[in-house]
Amino acid sequence: MNFDWAIIQMAAPLLLQGTMMTLKIGAVAAVLGLAGGIVLGLLSLGGWPLVRFLVRAYVDFIRGTPLLIQIFIVFFGLPVMGLRLGEFWAGVIALSLNCAGYVAEVVRGTVGSVEKGQTEAAMSIGMTRGKILMYILLPQSFRPMVPALTNDLITLLKNTSLLSVISVYELTRSGQAIIASHFVPLEIFTLLAIYYYVIISSLSYASRVLERRLPQW
Repeated sequence: MNFDWAIIQMAAPLLLQGTMMTLKIGAVAAVLGLAGGIVLGLLSLGGWPLVRFLVRAYVDFIRGTPLLIQIFIVFFGLPVMGLRLGEFWAGVIALSLNCAGYVAEVVRGTVGSVEKGQTEAAMSIGMTRGKILMYILLPQSFRPMVPALTNDLITLLKNTSLLSVISVYELTRSGQAIIASHFVPLEIFTLLAIYYYVIISSLSYASRVLERRLPQW
């Protein structure tokens, strides 16, 4: 098996441009998805049955349908509602909505698993629900959340490759463009695998470092 090293040398900087777009999409979608997921997760633990039902319905829809379908719904649905966004923002919104659904379950499961006796004890001394959440439940939940949230962020970064179907020029799309021009699928897909592996490995390493440095409660 012989690689065309000239093609690899030519493609590497072009794929780097796609990598920067992938990281940009992943960063924006991760911030929005984490923020939305935390809010949804906390709402699902609240005392309003209707809100809990709506959050559960949203999470079930996100987890029960393919991300590719969700991307198409956002990409083609927003213009119907009068919101004409470019491919970049349509992709970011779709990934954010998907990420929020999974993060909500992580938050619900982690915060909800803290011993209920601690909440009851805090309420007995007059602490409000907000203070209980801020000073008792969330600090104990951060460390257990990190591995699960890292998995969700890794999945989000890999899922950016699906945005190539709506012509977002991210890493996979840049590779497809080179393959279409030079027909060298083996070399380019191998390079793509290496690029994704480096990105994901770096994120996993950062997650392990963060987890070790977080205090144990």
